[in-house]
Amino acid sequence: MRPKAASPAASRDSYLWALVMAAIYQAVHRRASSLFCRFHSTYVKKMRYLNTLKEDDDFCGQAQTSGTFYLFHNLSPFLQKVGKKYLLPQLSAAEMKRILEKLKETEQWIEKSVLIGCSDEHVPHFALDLGALEKSVIESELQGSFTDLRKALFVVDAKDSPLLASAQALLRWHESHQYCSKTGQPTQKNLAGSKRVCHASGITYYPQMSPVVITLVSDGSRCLLTRQPSFPQGMYTALSGFCDLGESVEEALRREVAEEVGLEVESFQYSASQHWPFPSSCLMIACHALVGGQQTEISVNSLELEEARWFGLEEVLEGLKRDHTSSKQDDGSFLPWFPPRQAIAHKLINEWQRCTIRSWTCLAQEVQDRVTGCTSVLPPPESIRFRLVKHK
Repeated sequence: MRPKAASPAASRDSYLWALVMAAIYQAVHRRASSLFCRFHSTYVKKMRYLNTLKEDDDFCGQAQTSGTFYLFHNLSPFLQKVGKKYLLPQLSAAEMKRILEKLKETEQWIEKSVLIGCSDEHVPHFALDLGALEKSVIESELQGSFTDLRKALFVVDAKDSPLLASAQALLRWHESHQYCSKTGQPTQKNLAGSKRVCHASGITYYPQMSPVVITLVSDGSRCLLTRQPSFPQGMYTALSGFCDLGESVEEALRREVAEEVGLEVESFQYSASQHWPFPSSCLMIACHALVGGQQTEISVNSLELEEARWFGLEEVLEGLKRDHTSSKQDDGSFLPWFPPRQAIAHKLINEWQRCTIRSWTCLAQEVQDRVTGCTSVLPPPESIRFRLVKHK
């Protein structure tokens, strides 16, 4: 028996409905593409504007008259406390001139500032160190205080921490590169502070960062955390070390783990990167590393570390809840705590605990499936599947 053919009216309605849906899809797609292009265009324009500021002294000089300024005093940033919050104030060019007049200084001080970014509306941001001027007068006039960077990074809003770190790093670089390493003659910075030039030798110096590998080592069920004698009491963190000249990230990671704790890395995975201003300007390259389950005995290099030990999941979860103020016990001892969330070490530790919980959840689901004869609707991700196979 042949199926009944659709009526011409029904066919026409289906065709019209398909056209409508196609038109809606195209409109949505065009809108999404337009938004993406607009964002992309804004970003490109912003980067090219900053590049022009760095390369054109006249253009940068004009921008300084309409820009905003972040103040430092001997590399300590200026903060204002409002209630329980610490704010990072931006001073206009007019406010900067007023402060300089109050201190009986000329506007030429503004030329010592360095460019550290700009807003989406192309308002340039500069950092200026007033270390040679009277600190108390500035603090009184602006109703705030200059704060050590190690404290400032962890009390300001999280979005301001990277700006503070990069600003101080650039100011520090200029402070330590005032003379040419070849001729010994003074170097001169361009107006934006993106480079220094020795006119005697023609050498141009650019700010640089030192690559550092920071690694969270795991044996599959535990992670390895360490502490140095200089750390605050009770604080543990991931292994880290500078890349030697000529080393790749992979080579540096394996070497550091072998040198400091006597373990051999079987595999590793890149996680993220972060600029870090201590002890000097560093690029922290964060990775997770895996060691074999048969080789987990730690041999601590006492020249580098005070202690290194394995932490289980429960201990890590407890440590993530503490900070330096809550880890001290009545007997004077300290429970383990970890770097705050602004540090990339915190991100590594947090990733590890989340992945470990997911691994155990997937393993429990797998066991349940085998017992009940059912199959999970959502199989574990490949990274977790590999992890389970690796440590059977």
